[in-house]
Amino acid sequence: QVQLVESGGGLVQAGGSLRLACAASGRTFSSYTMGWFRQAPGKEREFVAAISKYGEYTYCADSVKGRFTISRDNVKNTVYLQMNSLKAEDTAVYYCAATVVAGTPTLSHAFGSWGQGTQVTVSS
Repeated sequence: QVQLVESGGGLVQAGGSLRLACAASGRTFSSYTMGWFRQAPGKEREFVAAISKYGEYTYCADSVKGRFTISRDNVKNTVYLQMNSLKAEDTAVYYCAATVVAGTPTLSHAFGSWGQGTQVTVSS
């Protein structure tokens, strides 16, 4: 199993940028498809972005497409989420997740390993 630790969250003004990072340890990082999810207060956890095992495929939710970019560095065992043009509705706890499923799955139950989450707050 892989252990995941997110970092990079914080408070930012609307229109600003943040870059989240998720460091993985344990099994071989390139064995995992990686994803980012988020959960706002009172709402269900939702898919944000996913990236295939070697980074050849990425997929983002429509709500963040064109603003967020997912990437990975298999040497550093880290996946990133670059978030630009942030909006108040992007405020949530952001979670990193890993799965052995290939491609770019979007359903949370497909992911077996999760980080503890990092808070992102966008002020309007």
